[in-house]
Amino acid sequence: MSVNSDLALVYTGSEVEGLFIQELLKQNGIGVFSKDTLEESVIAGWADGFPEDSFLIFVEKENEEKAKKIIEEYFAARDGKK
Repeated sequence: MSVNSDLALVYTGSEVEGLFIQELLKQNGIGVFSKDTLEESVIAGWADGFPEDSFLIFVEKENEEKAKKIIEEYFAARDGKK
């Protein structure tokens, strides 16, 4: 997989949660690039990977720390640690 070197991977997980996080990042002014490796492999004619870790979210490197903080806060709130 070749992704622009100006992008940083900030999330790997399920599509359902990934779509929520993607929207959360957009609402905070962070542009995202997402990739669903499982869906891509199914379209290509084979299934590769697992639904729990097939959704990837990338952001521009300049937004990496802000995005990671937002994602960390989301998981802390979701898990009742905040």
